Amino acid sequence: MSESECTHNCSTCASKKNGSCGQDATTKAISEQLAKIKHKIVVLSGKGGVGKSTCAVNLAISLAMEGHKVGLLDVDLHGPSVPTMLKLQNAVPETEDDKIIPIHAAGISVISVAFFLHSNDDPVIWRGPMKQGAIQQFIADVKWGELDYLVIDCPPGTGDEPLGVCQMIPDAEAVIVTTPQEVAASDVRRSVNFCRQLNLSILGVIENMSGFACPHCGEITYIFKQGGGEKLAEQMNLNFLGKIPIDPGIGDCSDAGTPFVHFRGKTATAIAFQDIVSKIAGE
Repeated sequence: MSESECTHNCSTCASKKNGSCGQDATTKAISEQLAKIKHKIVVLSGKGGVGKSTCAVNLAISLAMEGHKVGLLDVDLHGPSVPTMLKLQNAVPETEDDKIIPIHAAGISVISVAFFLHSNDDPVIWRGPMKQGAIQQFIADVKWGELDYLVIDCPPGTGDEPLGVCQMIPDAEAVIVTTPQEVAASDVRRSVNFCRQLNLSILGVIENMSGFACPHCGEITYIFKQGGGEKLAEQMNLNFLGKIPIDPGIGDCSDAGTPFVHFRGKTATAIAFQDIVSKIAGE
């Protein structure tokens, strides 16, 4: 999807057509929306492929299972995977009072750029200003309502999307996802320093893919190195939120669009998610 093909009437595109910036109104709308949301959690990673979106989805659902009102905002504009994990590939949001109604699934409210594309295979070919406009719309123009938590799934790295989110939501708190290997932990250090330069609070570090949980006996075997995330948290004076073992069921559930913590709630991996949620809620 190119800049000239924006079809969802976002506030940024409208302001360009009208010849006015519209920033004051947008800033006010963002502030009003965020005032209704108690906690905003930004899920970050310095490296792709560490299971960040998997963590974001299952953390959001785990929070909802504990009775909280939860929204999930997918700002991975070039590679949105949240709709697939929740079987929402063909979802089309409705509007009400000039606001976009988020899609409801697995007890949470969801918005993703994928909902506004012509097809699931359309690429999003946007520069920084268009990304900024889309993120503004996802906060200002979506009818989130009163929420206990808004979980925000960002793409890997420290580019336009994480920067835009963190600047628009100054009271957000970060959860940083890594895998045990040093190569991943090295990239995560950049994410930590990114947060610190923006004065963004960090709730802690999650070590994902930390050992393999046998689906038959539950025993955990460490295929990769272990302890990289925990060591990084200690070195950088951060909370270590926990380890999430590899479980084949996560891949199966993600492909099928069936939330893992819903359908495999008694597994070691699902319990690890629940333990992390308890720590986050405590923080």
